[in-house]
Amino acid sequence: MIVWITFLTAVLIFLALDLGVFNKTPHIISSKEAGKWTGIWVALSFMFSGVIYWLYSTTYIANPDNLQPTTAAIKFITGYLIELSLSIDNIFVIAIIFAAFKIPQKYQHRVLFWGILGAIIFRGLMIFFGVMLINKFSWMTYIFGAFLIYTAMKMLFSGKDEQFQPKKSFVYRSLKKIMPISNHIDEEHFFVRRRHITAATPLFVALVVIEVMDVVFAIDSVPAILAITNDPFLVFSSNIFAILGLRSMYFFLANMLAKFSYLEYSLIAILSFVGLKMLLHEFIKLPEWVSLAFIALSLIIGIVISLRKSSKEFV
Repeated sequence: MIVWITFLTAVLIFLALDLGVFNKTPHIISSKEAGKWTGIWVALSFMFSGVIYWLYSTTYIANPDNLQPTTAAIKFITGYLIELSLSIDNIFVIAIIFAAFKIPQKYQHRVLFWGILGAIIFRGLMIFFGVMLINKFSWMTYIFGAFLIYTAMKMLFSGKDEQFQPKKSFVYRSLKKIMPISNHIDEEHFFVRRRHITAATPLFVALVVIEVMDVVFAIDSVPAILAITNDPFLVFSSNIFAILGLRSMYFFLANMLAKFSYLEYSLIAILSFVGLKMLLHEFIKLPEWVSLAFIALSLIIGIVISLRKSSKEFV
């Protein structure tokens, strides 16, 4: 428990510093600033694999699968890359939500900050129940694997014109029924008082929709990482690092999303791979480096092809 408490405390301290020091004053986050923070989070994530190696060579952390330190570190990096790649879809949807509710750029960070705090709680709960289900019912592995294959095929064959419409979503329509909603943005406030009525501002509405959509995306991402490991700390920590880096990656990629259109095929390949891995785990045992190599290669190929295609279109 000491390791878990220390890890969660470190995350909360950083979040407090983020809102109270680094971003105390609302401002538009430039691509340069976002790129710097994206690099920092990716570097910290890979450095944390060294901490994982050290932890799993000691008795400080529970090791239910008796993982060797090197294996644990590889599983962490593999899980982190899976979560990072699947968060690309999150970025697309977040951009659509902010555009739909006309959230000014300088207030977007505040919305994402509280969104990430909620995501940590919901992901933690989903990981807890996911690990519990797999450990209690071994056949759940096949259910999760089949679901990931279904998700990959749905992404492959769904029409390109299908786009999430926040103001037509069930979440937005339900929210309008239970509380007054104002179209007025009152600086960085989530609620505004008008004529003795407290109404939610577009910032709060965007936060709720983003939170619900993150839970929807977690239904894919949590089973995907469970294909790599059932170790609770590895699953949770890799998720948290991917979530913490999501904000800076959003601001870094927000204006370049169209350039990475072929990354969707990388996600399809990754989901298919981990789905098949879960379905065939009784018959095929792949070395950990194979999973890591496949996921990394899928991402690299998707990025390279996207950039080459976009540069040709620009010319």
